[in-house]
Amino acid sequence: MQIVHVDDDLLVVNKPSGLLSVPGKGPDKQDCVWTRLQVRHPSALVVHRLDQATSGLMVFALNVPTQRALSMAFEARQVDKQYLAWVEGVLPVSDDWQTIDLPILLDWPNRPVHIIDASGKPSVTRWRCVQQHATLPGSLLALQPQTGRTHQLRVHLKAIGHPIWGDALYAPPEVQARSSRLMLHAQMLALQHPVSSQALRWTCAASW
Repeated sequence: MQIVHVDDDLLVVNKPSGLLSVPGKGPDKQDCVWTRLQVRHPSALVVHRLDQATSGLMVFALNVPTQRALSMAFEARQVDKQYLAWVEGVLPVSDDWQTIDLPILLDWPNRPVHIIDASGKPSVTRWRCVQQHATLPGSLLALQPQTGRTHQLRVHLKAIGHPIWGDALYAPPEVQARSSRLMLHAQMLALQHPVSSQALRWTCAASW
C-alpha cells in the first residue's frame, strides 16, 4: 500500500485490489487499509471507502475536524473522482461523456448484491470510452460517479450490458474469467483542502 500524500490534516493512499478499506466482521477481516495506516498514523480516520476488489486512491483524515469537513464535501459532491475500468464489449472511443441515470437498491435476500430498481436510491454515473482492447472484445472506460452508492459503477455497467472484467458479483462467468481481479481502479481524486483551501488533485496509474 503506497502513501501518495500526507500533511498535518489528511493523507491519501493507493489501495491495492483485494485489501479491505475498513475492518469487516470476524477476526479474519481485520487487516485493512485503515488498520495498516494506524501503525504509522494512529490518528487516521475513515472518510470514504472503496470496494475490497477495487484499487486506487483513498483519502483519510488525521483529525476529527478534517474528517467532518471531508465527509461533508463528499456528501455535497464537492469531491471529483475518476475511475478506469476494463469492460466487456467493444465501444467507440470518444471525448463525449455519456450518462447512466438508474436507481440502485440492495437486493436484500442476495446481499451484498445490488440491483437496478425504481424504488432504489438515485444513482448517476458519467462514462466515456478511452481505448479498445487490442485483441479481446473489451473497452477501457473512464468513469465519473456523480453519486456514491455501494457497487454503483459495477451495477451501472452491468445494467448497460458492459460488465467489468473480473467482477465476481455482477459479471457472467466468461467475463469474470477475463481477469483474476476486478478491473476497476480509482485513478483520480480532487478536492479542496479543508484547512488551507488549496485545490488538491492526485492521480495514480492502474497496475494491471
